[in-house]
Amino acid sequence: MTKIVNPQQFADLSKAGVEAMMAQATAAFGRAERLAALNLNAGRSALEDSVNNTKALLAVKDVQGLVALQQSMAQPMVDKAVAYARSVYEIATEGQSEVTKAFEAQIAEINTAFNKALDEAAKSAPAGSEAAFAAAKTAIAAANSAYDSMSKAAKQASELAEANMTAATKATVKAINSKK
Repeated sequence: MTKIVNPQQFADLSKAGVEAMMAQATAAFGRAERLAALNLNAGRSALEDSVNNTKALLAVKDVQGLVALQQSMAQPMVDKAVAYARSVYEIATEGQSEVTKAFEAQIAEINTAFNKALDEAAKSAPAGSEAAFAAAKTAIAAANSAYDSMSKAAKQASELAEANMTAATKATVKAINSKK
């Protein structure tokens, strides 16, 4: 009896999948820790700013002093909000990029293993079945091509979103600065 598939290939593939999943989980916890630290630092900073701003407001003696204080408070608040949003966006983008790379690596490994299995099966297949194997390989190639197209479109959308965020940030800062 001819052996059609190598069980060790599938076991190795499963082991690699588990290892990749564990690496992604570890990276996700790292990003969650960074996000939690960012939030704690932002909260601490907001509390300190609130106390300092309250003290400064209580020390104001006249309307001109109040107007000047409000103007001096606006820019640091905007700068901190922009920095916070950018940091959150960077953490999220990094996570998305890592997941995409891991997924692409897994797909490549699965395709390689599947093609090897098809080649092994073709060697022991009855005569006349070459067309079926060719059709299977063509279907795999078409699926890979579709995945590549979707991946490129997703990357372009991500780049566009990043460009839009950068433009919106610049516009917001410019608007705040022009109101001064």
